[in-house]
Amino acid sequence: MQPRNMSMSGVVDLAAVKAAQEAKAKAEQARADSARRGGAGAISPADLVVDVNEADFETEVLQRSAEVPVVIDFWAEWCQPCKQLSPVLERLAVEYDGRFLLAKIDVDANQMLMQQFGVQGIPAVFAVVAGQALPLFQGAADERQIRETLDQLIQVAEQRFGLTGLTVDPDAQPGAAPAEEPEGPYDALLEAAVRALDEGDLGGAVQAYKNVLADDPANTEAKLGLGQAELLQRVQGMDPQKVRKDAAEKQGDVDAQIAAADLDLVGGHVEDALGRLIETVARTAGDDRDAARRRLLELFEVVGAEDPRVVAARRALARALF
Repeated sequence: MQPRNMSMSGVVDLAAVKAAQEAKAKAEQARADSARRGGAGAISPADLVVDVNEADFETEVLQRSAEVPVVIDFWAEWCQPCKQLSPVLERLAVEYDGRFLLAKIDVDANQMLMQQFGVQGIPAVFAVVAGQALPLFQGAADERQIRETLDQLIQVAEQRFGLTGLTVDPDAQPGAAPAEEPEGPYDALLEAAVRALDEGDLGGAVQAYKNVLADDPANTEAKLGLGQAELLQRVQGMDPQKVRKDAAEKQGDVDAQIAAADLDLVGGHVEDALGRLIETVARTAGDDRDAARRRLLELFEVVGAEDPRVVAARRALARALF
C-alpha cells in the first residue's frame, strides 16, 4: 500500500493529471496572494526542517507538497550513516532558502510509513511533489551528488507543477502560523468544481469552471481545471481498443488521431499524444490541420506550458506549420 494520493511510478494517469493541475493552480494562486499581502506568511529558517510522524504526515508532507517539494529523510537513532547524512540535508534545507522542505521520519517510531514507501534500508531519501512520491537515493551520498539530486528535483517541481518554493524570513518566529488567506470571490465555485470531479460529475465540473471563467477569464485554476475536466469528459465511455484500432488503420482520419491522442495522454504516454498530433498537423491541411492544431494546444495546457515535453513539442509544431 502506498501513501494516500501518491503515485510512486510518476505515470500521468487520470489521477495524476488532476493532482498536477490542482497543485500547480494552488501554487500560482498562493504566490499571487502572498504578493498582494506584501510577502506576509513567510516562514522561519527553523521551519524548513520538521519531524514528521504518521499522525501529521497528511498535513506536513502531502498538503505541503502542493506548495513546495518535500524531501523525506528516513532515519533512526542507531543508524550511523544517518547521523552523517541528516546534518548535511538539514544544512542544505536552510541554504536552499525555501526551495524545498525537509521532513525527518524516525523509522522505529513510524513503521507504517516505512512500509508504505517500500524502504528497504536506511538512510533512505524520498521526495513528494504535488502529492506524488519518488525515490531520490538510498545509503551514503556525497554532498555534490546530493546537491545535483536536489537541483534536479527543484527543476522538475518548478517546470511540471509551478512550485517555486516558500518565502523565508530570518526574522520570522519559528512555528508561527502563516497569515490566513482571505477567501477569494470564486472559491466556492472552484471548490464545487473539484468536488464534482471527485464524484465523477464531469459535466458539472466543466460548467462550474466555465461559470468562473465567464466572470474572470484569466483565472488560472479555472483554466487548468477546465482543460483537465474536458479531457476526462472526452475519454469517458471510449472503447480504447476500438479507438487505437481506428487510429492505426485510418491514418488520414483526423478525428481518429485526436481521440487516440486523448487516450494516450490520460494513459501517461505524453510524448506519444503530442507526437501523434504533430504528425497529423504535418500531413493535413485546411480544417483538418486546424482541428489537430487546436487539440494539440489544449493538451499543452493540460500537461503544463513549462513541461520540457511541451516546450519540445511547440518547437516541433512550429516546424510542422512553417
